[in-house]
Amino acid sequence: MKNKQTIWIIVIAALGLIVLGAIYYIFHQRNQFNDLVQQSELYKEELADEYNQLSIQYEGYKIQINNDSLVAQLETEQLKVQRLQEELRTVKATDARRINELKKELETLRTIMRGYVAQIDSLDRLNKQLEQENRQVTARYQQASQTVSQLTQEKNQLIETVQIASKLDAGNISVRGITDKNRTADKIKKMDQLEVSFTITKNITADLGEKTIYIRIQKPDDDVLVKSPGDVFPFENKQINYSAKRTIEYTGEETPMKIYWKIEEFLLPGTYRVDIFADGNLIGRKSFKLDK
Repeated sequence: MKNKQTIWIIVIAALGLIVLGAIYYIFHQRNQFNDLVQQSELYKEELADEYNQLSIQYEGYKIQINNDSLVAQLETEQLKVQRLQEELRTVKATDARRINELKKELETLRTIMRGYVAQIDSLDRLNKQLEQENRQVTARYQQASQTVSQLTQEKNQLIETVQIASKLDAGNISVRGITDKNRTADKIKKMDQLEVSFTITKNITADLGEKTIYIRIQKPDDDVLVKSPGDVFPFENKQINYSAKRTIEYTGEETPMKIYWKIEEFLLPGTYRVDIFADGNLIGRKSFKLDK
């Protein structure tokens, strides 16, 4: 009887030890499992941060570059990153296999990103080179423009100088009243004509050939003596009246001239003025007095 009791005690004790060992083992395994789950959650968070940083990098490069084709490619890769990022958010921490696959996907995406970074750097260097070349071209263009402007200015100055040099000039201007017998008259009442005498000076730079010389005789009241309102010639972009004209063949040598005004109106005594024109230029002027 005692032997049986002893055996049962031993059996019960052994079973107790087995149960206690099993409980300890289960508790230990559970703690290890919880540690693994926590580590997996931390690993997921780190992986999620890496995906997020990669997505931010894509966004930054999209803003940085100015190439529609490359921006479209970056947009496609960024959407892939965001899709995998969303999958990582929903995958269970216990699914170690899928988490590791997502880690490998991240490395692949990083490799692709490095390829795009190399393209972007190459484009950036090219753009800087083009900007430098553009600045050089712009500088050369501005320099050429300044040269052209200077040459144009010099040309215009030369043309103006030539025009001034080629302009005819009337000198030795005198006006006298004459009778119908071509004698000098001192009084208006004895005058039949006004004789305007002058000399076209020598000018080897002037255009040679036929020249029309115009005179305008201005009365004391500033009216111009004219035979007809239609007697006009061009001067300073408008048509003005002339009193008389004469056409000559100019050879470049000194040319004496006389132009006459037939007195057919009443003339007041006072100071008159005669202006002489040729080639659209005022070439001489003289004031004179007439006595009654």
